Amino acid sequence: MLQCAFREEVVATGDPDALKVLSSRELGASQMLLKLAKDLGLHKILYSRSEPWVDCVLAMIIGRIVFQGSKLGLCNQFKNTVLWELCGIEGKPIVEKQCYLPMDRLLERQKAIQKTLAKKHLSDGAMVLYDITSSYFEGEYAESDLVSFGYNRDGKKGHEQVVIGLITNAEGCPVGCEVFKGNTNDATTVMEKVNEVRSSYGLKEFIFVGDRGMVTQGRFDEIREIDQVSSISALTHGQLKALMTREVLTPELFDERNTVEIIDPDDTELRYCLCKNPLSAEKERTTRQRLITLTTEGLQQIALYKKSATTDVLSARVGRVLEKYKMGKFFTWEVLEDTDQKKSSDHKLIWTIDQEKVEQEERLDGCYVIRTEVPLETLSTDSVVDAYKSLGHVERAFRNLKTAQLEMRPFYHKTDDRIRAHVFLCMLAYYLQWHMTQRLQPLFDSDGIGSEREWTFSGVIDCLKSRHQHTVLLNGVKFTRDGEWTEEQKRIVDLLEA
Repeated sequence: MLQCAFREEVVATGDPDALKVLSSRELGASQMLLKLAKDLGLHKILYSRSEPWVDCVLAMIIGRIVFQGSKLGLCNQFKNTVLWELCGIEGKPIVEKQCYLPMDRLLERQKAIQKTLAKKHLSDGAMVLYDITSSYFEGEYAESDLVSFGYNRDGKKGHEQVVIGLITNAEGCPVGCEVFKGNTNDATTVMEKVNEVRSSYGLKEFIFVGDRGMVTQGRFDEIREIDQVSSISALTHGQLKALMTREVLTPELFDERNTVEIIDPDDTELRYCLCKNPLSAEKERTTRQRLITLTTEGLQQIALYKKSATTDVLSARVGRVLEKYKMGKFFTWEVLEDTDQKKSSDHKLIWTIDQEKVEQEERLDGCYVIRTEVPLETLSTDSVVDAYKSLGHVERAFRNLKTAQLEMRPFYHKTDDRIRAHVFLCMLAYYLQWHMTQRLQPLFDSDGIGSEREWTFSGVIDCLKSRHQHTVLLNGVKFTRDGEWTEEQKRIVDLLEA
């Protein structure tokens, strides 16, 4: 029986009670993610030497993908997963020793780690994608200077927040992140990131890609002053209209099928790529009409007000309605003295919709202009447009970090350093997820469509998690036995090991 236990073989005795499965713990997902992390050299990126804190950080990175939740919750998962044992931690992990102290060491290493990631995934002449998001907090964070009120990009009003910036390469592979104070303006972070790419990451020549709210006219001009650094961004609605006023472009130039490029006559290095998205056009048109209708209904309610009201009172009510729906530019209105003695109100409101302005606005629905000073011989028109659209990779990263997979919030940490370490840990988890997704792309490409679709990243993790390590009792002999890979799991493993 001892030999049987050493060989992990099951001997048929004819007695069904001779074999008992005492417990089962998750094995497959943790095992494959750890193998992938080491295959990518992530443990060496964290620190060149093998130290216990590195193993703990690897466990937290993998745990973020497989289990999410708090660090204490991950420690308590030791009963249900072999993750901690695979990372060299026997028994129940202690949250302070195996999580918080390693997080402190990780934060100390952040700049060095990001420099290594940049060296691996960026090179001179590369495109650098940058965007920011916000993440809201619940509860009190009196010890934090980062957590504060600001513009929330998720529409979570009444909550304090932090702002998070993310740098990726052109394919969306993350190489760096930073946590800013919650009231930080997008544009104020740009030059800091540009200088970081040059000084910390060592890139002398690169193309900085950011959205229109980030690369403002001021930031655009500042980037142009830096030798061998250029940018790609989109114009704001106001800047687009300014070009129309200068007659640099007209609405007729926008084409749904083809991108039209024009050169600024006053600055021949500036290229404008004119694009039109029919889906966005329909959405903008529908939204505007809905808001005009709501504004009209609001004004009608004011006009039907029966009690006596002064001009100032009625005007204030009109102002609130126009401010609420942001449709004031399409309405002309005035409050007149009511000469109809049969009515109790001594003033009346009249208004009209400026249909000409509405039609002018509709002509620009779905239109957007991408601006760059990158020479045509370096990037074609279509390549400039594709580069700007690649910011979708950063948006996808934010979705995965915040909701889809990694669930960065809620934040259980109260100090700024721990908040920074947690965000960086989540970024490294997304780094591992990104590489895993790249290797699994053939699986996703061969998947069905719509209701026939079978595979998602979460589905892959769940599939791997179903492989367990069992503690078995056979005729009084206790030993462990790893479950066999299913055919589906083998297919996933083959792709990850490719």
